[in-house]
Amino acid sequence: MRYALVTGGSRGIGRAVCMKLSQEGIPVIVNYTSNEEKARETMDMIVSGGGRAELMRFDVSDVDAVDAALGEWEASHPDDYIGILVNNAGIRRDNLLVFMQNEQWHSVLDTTLGGFFNVTRRVIKNMITGRWGRIVNISSLSGLKGLPGQCNYSAAKAGLIGATKALAQEVAPRKVTVNCVAPGFISTDMTKDLDEKELKKMIPAGRFGRPEEVAAAVAFLVSDDAAYITGQTISVNGGIY
Repeated sequence: MRYALVTGGSRGIGRAVCMKLSQEGIPVIVNYTSNEEKARETMDMIVSGGGRAELMRFDVSDVDAVDAALGEWEASHPDDYIGILVNNAGIRRDNLLVFMQNEQWHSVLDTTLGGFFNVTRRVIKNMITGRWGRIVNISSLSGLKGLPGQCNYSAAKAGLIGATKALAQEVAPRKVTVNCVAPGFISTDMTKDLDEKELKKMIPAGRFGRPEEVAAAVAFLVSDDAAYITGQTISVNGGIY
């Protein structure tokens, strides 16, 4: 059986993706780092809706933790494999570059880019062997446009787009697709400290997006209908360019 692994799946966009994929009949592995309460809440929501879900705890930036967790899962699921990977885990540590601390820079890149490398390298082997796979990386408007105060976040999310384009070419012959979804301003915990009223003025659609709208794009990209789409970035941003 093919499972979907969603990193950072306990809240916000990650939770919405978990819910949407489960509604498509895909068993979901909800990854989280520390907030077990929210992760269990997500799992319970999936199960109560008739879906299948498991929890998997690891910090995506910790390669040893990633390898240990996935190795344990594979040992307990000898007839299954992770055929869908959604690299959603990410953090913000905003600051002007002139004031940015080493930790603010490295923690953001280690989570987004390091996490992509650590998890994808481990999971993609079985996709290649199974000759089918879907990888969706959650980038950002910040990675396309650049946003002041987010040199670290913009660098990480832009790097994710570059990695997506390269990896897509590497694995396309094995029927594995690799794409990005780049959300704009979405109503989640990550954006709750932003001035929504002021930011709405720069969004042609006149509102923040919903996590479910991002999840819908992810669900399309992992479907059979998207088998000929790879190396692409789909913006879900209300028309900001």
